[in-house]
Amino acid sequence: MRTTTMSRFCCLMLLMLAPIASKADTTTLKNAVDAQLKSEVAAKKSQQRIDALDDESRQMLAEYRAVLRQTESLKAYNDQLDKLVISQKDELVSIDAQLENIETTQREIVPLMLNMIQVMAQFVELDMPFLPEERQNRIEQLQLLMERADVSLAEKYRRILEAYQVETEYGRTIEAYQDELTVDGNSRTVEFLRIGRIGLYYLSLDGKEVGHWNNGWEELDSENRKAVEKGLKIAKKQLPPDLLVLPMQAAEEVK
Repeated sequence: MRTTTMSRFCCLMLLMLAPIASKADTTTLKNAVDAQLKSEVAAKKSQQRIDALDDESRQMLAEYRAVLRQTESLKAYNDQLDKLVISQKDELVSIDAQLENIETTQREIVPLMLNMIQVMAQFVELDMPFLPEERQNRIEQLQLLMERADVSLAEKYRRILEAYQVETEYGRTIEAYQDELTVDGNSRTVEFLRIGRIGLYYLSLDGKEVGHWNNGWEELDSENRKAVEKGLKIAKKQLPPDLLVLPMQAAEEVK
């Protein structure tokens, strides 16, 4: 009987302890879950910080690389500027030398150009008297040009060469023109025929008088009239080029 009573008491104690043990387990489980959640939250925050640090590191790396590229670009630019400065210094030295040479050249070429004009004037004076006013005016213009300060030395030289070129062209062209012929103080308008520099002829407007330059004006007989008329038409392009038989100035008479 006593044994039965004890058994019942033990069972009662076990029944009373059972709810207590179940409540403790629930609390432990809850605490474990809370700890796990906190751990996960902490891990998530840590991962976010890691991600943020990783993004920041990537951005800093990109900025570093950009700075490196800019530095290399600036270095290359500075190197190029250094080369440019050196080149400009060399160019300045060259320009200074050229300016000195220009001054020397001007001192040498100005007398040369003046001499060229003088030689041309003498040549025109000794040459056959065709287009006398035009040629003399060209020489006078060159003389005036040499006195002008607003015209460059190169332009003056170019104009002189151009005048020489014109004189050179006279030697290989044929030309017809009207002008005044003065003989023994008497002037009249005639037609001139110039054949290079080997012959200069004239024909009166009425066609009755014909002559040529032979170290002075000299009349020709009527047999040469047709040849001079033909030459005038050829020069005016009224006839095609053809052979002309005309007297010429003797070479030994040329001064």
